[in-house]
Amino acid sequence: MRRTTRRGTAVLAAGVSAALVLAACGGGDEEGGGSGVFDQGSKSIVNPGDAKGGTLQMLRTGDFDSTDPGNMYYATAWNFSRLYARTLVTFKSVGGQGNLEITPDLATGLGQPSADLKTWTYKLRPGVKFSDGTPVTSKDVKYAVARSNYSPEVMEKGPVYFRQYLANPNGYKGPYKDPNLDNFKGVETPDDQTVVFKLAAPFAEFDYLATIPQTAPVPKAADAGAKGGVNYAKGVVSTGPYKLDSYEPGKSIKLSKNPNWDASDPNRKQLLDNIEVQLGVAADEVDNRQIDGSAHMDVQGNGVNAAARSKILSDPELKKNADNPTSGFLWYTAISRQVEPFTNKDCRIAVQYAVDKTGYQAAYGGTTGGDVASTVMPPSLKAHQKFDLYPNNGGKGDVTKAKEHLAKCGKPNGFTTNISYRTERPKEKAAAESVKASLAKVGITVNIKNYPEDGYTGGVVGDPNFVKKNQLGLMVYGWAADFPSGFGFLQQITDPGALKGTGSSNISHIDLPEIAKKFKEVVQLKDEAERNKIYAEIDKIVMEDASIIPMLYAKNLYYRNPKVTNVFINYGYSGMVDYANLGLAK
Repeated sequence: MRRTTRRGTAVLAAGVSAALVLAACGGGDEEGGGSGVFDQGSKSIVNPGDAKGGTLQMLRTGDFDSTDPGNMYYATAWNFSRLYARTLVTFKSVGGQGNLEITPDLATGLGQPSADLKTWTYKLRPGVKFSDGTPVTSKDVKYAVARSNYSPEVMEKGPVYFRQYLANPNGYKGPYKDPNLDNFKGVETPDDQTVVFKLAAPFAEFDYLATIPQTAPVPKAADAGAKGGVNYAKGVVSTGPYKLDSYEPGKSIKLSKNPNWDASDPNRKQLLDNIEVQLGVAADEVDNRQIDGSAHMDVQGNGVNAAARSKILSDPELKKNADNPTSGFLWYTAISRQVEPFTNKDCRIAVQYAVDKTGYQAAYGGTTGGDVASTVMPPSLKAHQKFDLYPNNGGKGDVTKAKEHLAKCGKPNGFTTNISYRTERPKEKAAAESVKASLAKVGITVNIKNYPEDGYTGGVVGDPNFVKKNQLGLMVYGWAADFPSGFGFLQQITDPGALKGTGSSNISHIDLPEIAKKFKEVVQLKDEAERNKIYAEIDKIVMEDASIIPMLYAKNLYYRNPKVTNVFINYGYSGMVDYANLGLAK
């Protein structure tokens, strides 16, 4: 998804206003402009403006996995949370590839590493307050990291990078079990403005971790007790330009202006009076309401569906208000290494050869939906190396090779398995149906099962017990880098160290010691080229294991409402529209 960039090369001065940032061109060579050019948002800021007022109406087919910055993992939730939560550092709010660059947010600068890369220090901006008027301190950041990474019984949905890499000599169990933060040695707070991360091992890419919503500060008083961890999603205390007024799961989210927002925030604007998100809207209705103007934007982040896509691409007036960026997502089918007969590698290889990837491509909109994939890492990452271990007639499937490996795994006549997808995603349903049709050609019977998007990773495909009980041999899934490096893309879905009881994104349950060893070694290397070489090696090991079927290097088709200002694609946040600076034209 995200091309790796050099970190720390363009820190925004505290005195530079967000208005100036947004007026800047993407990457320094493109003018922002008004609405009316196809795919303009991929390259620059469309319809820039500072008009204030109005209510932005957003729609979504399903629900967010959470509104709690410490307990979310869907890319669209991370992007949306920037409206009300500030992290230590973030990706720049400029058009074009410049937004892959890390810049300070809650902190005054990027992290200052020790020589051995095991200590990273951040200084907080003075004067930043929560929406309730209380000052933000380093202890609020420490508490946020502690609750999100050390309380898996409550906070089950987010990544566990901090738990994996921070020092924890006392075996700290999280603030709900041990409220004494002094026992949490992984983060130190020598004063109210200083946050010091103490690592168990060197980590060269730590600044990327500081972009994750889990570094958004949380006041301990607002998150009391184990149930507080769950309820905080409805009462998040904001540091961004908007505050969370209400969240009714599956129904709606309402935001309004944060009266205590720090207007010197270099990464966001506060133009709107309110933001309203209607949840649980049918997919075609989401598309139609964007086009007819009764709503402003889809907040799903996956682009329009088949009917709207056809309408937009065939109508020049609609097409000029659409963007088709390379999103950096990989759409793939995960194969469970725990479910029979996929415990046998040759059965996994058989499916690699049999599956028709062009059917998957059709489900996502043909060439506007993405290119047929053969590797786990997408070409947008520097670490990507092109290879194809299972060539199958240009992605159309190779019945002969598939049957050869079915014989090797003792299933010459095929077998029966299940495939899962997210209920609210019609593209995933079509993708599952294409897999079913192609595998039927080699004697494999596939039963399709659907589950709600909310909890799909946390309690369905990310729960190994659920996967085994329901025999989910195949799982429709998608992935974008947590941050734009080979590590940010691969680690959470392939490293044995990312496995946990529930909520793991390593849904194939890859537990290869060779991969674990490489991930431990690679982050100690200061040289980016050397790291990229190892990431490419990991990619090939995963493909040799045949536990992930890469289907598409994804692209999305977004409709751009002409009334919405400051629209651009942020590649730092999964190639989606940047939500943090939107306004409405007068």
